[in-house]
Amino acid sequence: MIKIFSTNQVKELDQYTIQYEPIESIDLVERAATMFVHEFCRHYSKQIRVIIFAGQGNNGADALAIARLLTEESYRVETYLFNPTEHLSEDCERNKRRLLDMERVDFTEITQDFEPPELSEHDVVIDGLFGSGLNRPLTGGFASVVSYINQSEAKIVAIDIPSGLFGEDNRKNNPNAIVKADMTLTFGFPKLAFFFPENAPYVGRWKILDIGLHPDAIDQTRTPYNFVEEEDIAYSLLPRDRFAHKGIFGHALLIAGSKGKMGAALLAAKACLRSGAGLLTAHIPARGESVFQTAFPEAMLSFDEHPDHLSTPPELDAYAAIGMGPGLETHPESAAAIEQILRSASKPVVIDADAINILASNKEWLKDVPQHSILTPHPKEFERLAGESANSYERLAKARAFASEHKVCLVLKGAYTAICTPIGNVYINSCGNPGMATAGSGDVLTGIILGLLAQGYSPESAAVIGVFLHATAGDLAASSHSEESLIASDIIDMLGTAFKQLK
Repeated sequence: MIKIFSTNQVKELDQYTIQYEPIESIDLVERAATMFVHEFCRHYSKQIRVIIFAGQGNNGADALAIARLLTEESYRVETYLFNPTEHLSEDCERNKRRLLDMERVDFTEITQDFEPPELSEHDVVIDGLFGSGLNRPLTGGFASVVSYINQSEAKIVAIDIPSGLFGEDNRKNNPNAIVKADMTLTFGFPKLAFFFPENAPYVGRWKILDIGLHPDAIDQTRTPYNFVEEEDIAYSLLPRDRFAHKGIFGHALLIAGSKGKMGAALLAAKACLRSGAGLLTAHIPARGESVFQTAFPEAMLSFDEHPDHLSTPPELDAYAAIGMGPGLETHPESAAAIEQILRSASKPVVIDADAINILASNKEWLKDVPQHSILTPHPKEFERLAGESANSYERLAKARAFASEHKVCLVLKGAYTAICTPIGNVYINSCGNPGMATAGSGDVLTGIILGLLAQGYSPESAAVIGVFLHATAGDLAASSHSEESLIASDIIDMLGTAFKQLK
C-alpha cells in the first residue's frame, strides 16, 4: 500500500533521507532527475525537440539536472531558467553551473523580458517551474508563461507536479494559471490532488518514480491516506479450507428491487454469490418471483407483502450479513421498512442507492445505522447526505468526517473510489476504467461487498477488497469487450477471473 503524504510531509521525508541515508541534497536531486530521464526516454524519441522551463527553486534544480542528462543522451534540448529575483536555491545554482560546464548547451536565463520560443506539435515541453511546495496561485509573468505553454500544441511533461497546482486543496487556486500536462512523473508518492476529477486536465497521465526516500521515514510518518495496490488485496483474501461447506461462507440477505427495477436486485444477487457467499436470500416484491426464479435459480427468495415495492422488513437474525438498496425506490412504505431494519439490525448493513436516498431524506435515522455499516454513495447521493461541496477535496474531507462521526465505512464512488473508515483512514482504489460508468455497476459493487461481509471479512476489509475486486473485474471486462460496450453483467462474469488474478 502506498502512503499518500501531504506536500509538507514529503519535504520532511526528503530532509530525513538527506540526514540519515546520508546523502547530499544535490545527489538526491540527481537521483530524481535520473529516474525522470529514464522514464522520459521510454516515451519520447530523440527526434523531438525538448524545451525545458526551470524555476528558481528545487523543482528548477531538478529541471536543470534533467536538461544535462537529456543532453548526455543526445536529445536536442533548449533550457530556459526563469530567475526574475536573481536568486536561485543552492541546488538550482549548482545544477546551473553543471549544465553550463557542458559543451554545446542551449541555455537562456531570464531575469527580465522573456522572448518565448515557437512551440510546435513536434516539441515536448518539460515543466520544472514550480514544485509541490506552492501555496498561492501563480500571477504576473509566471502566470503568463503557464498560459503560453498551455496554448501551444507541444506535449507537456511535468516534473513531480504541474506548476501552479497545489498538492491537496485547490479551492483558492486560479485554474487559468496551472500547467496542463499530458504526463506527470511524480517523485516517491502520488499527490492527493491527482485523484480529483477537476485536476485531470492538469495532471494528465501520471506515474510514480521511486527515488529511494528513506524507508524508516516512510514507515514512521503517519498519514490517513493510502493508495491500494493489487498485492495488498492478494494478501487480504481468506483461504478456503478443503472441508468447508456453504454454511461456513455465510448466509447473506439482500433487500432490493421494485416494479421496473428487478434487474438491479438480480445484479446485486448474482454478484453476491459470485463473490463467495455460501447462501443468499433475496427479499423482493412478490411480483418479482418468476423473474428471479428463472434468471437466478441459485438465490433463495423472501417475498414482501406488497407486489411492487418494499413494505415489510424481513426477519434479520438468521443472516450473517445484510444489504439493501439496489432498485428499491423511495416509496413511503419502503422508507418505513428501512427505518425498522436500521433499528432492529444487530450487525453492520450494506446500504446503497435508494436506501441511501431514504436516509438522506430522514437524517435523524443516521443515529440508528449500526456501527461499521457500509454506505456506498456516488457523489450526488453523498451530497444528499452531507451537503454540497465546492470541489472534490472538500467532498473527500466531508466523507472522512461523516464516516468518523457516524462510525461507518463510507465508499465514495468515482474514478478513484475512496473508502473512508470510522477511525479516519482513507483507502483510494487504484484500478477501474470509464467503461464501468454504466447502469447497474453500483448494484454489482453492493453485491460483492455483501458477499465478502457474509464470509466473515471485517466491514473495512469487505469495502476495500470489494471495491478493488469490482474494479479489477471491470478492467478485465473492458479488455475483453471494450469500455464502450461494457455492461454491468460483464463485471459479474469476470469476477472469477479477477479472483484468480488476485490470488
